[in-house]
Amino acid sequence: MSFSATNIQKIEKETISEMSFPKEDVLSNADERRQRRNELDRALILGNVDHSKVKIIFSDMTGMKQVETTIWAVTEERIILKSGMVIPIRRIHQIIT
Repeated sequence: MSFSATNIQKIEKETISEMSFPKEDVLSNADERRQRRNELDRALILGNVDHSKVKIIFSDMTGMKQVETTIWAVTEERIILKSGMVIPIRRIHQIIT
């Protein structure tokens, strides 16, 4: 999966709290969703062990966004970033480690 950088707005993680997220999943099939979960698990380990940042490509109500940050926790439905910012997993297209 790759995306055109021109369509993606780079943001600071602090702005995530102001965003609204639709209920629909951005990924259409089970294989893509499984791959996303694997990417999240890997990013979580990198964040907690190495304190490494990852790039997260996701969509809110207005379009595609990219944030570079550390993932601190992954729950069943969302990821938690530093400073308590939250992104619903269903809205994540890709995690780049």
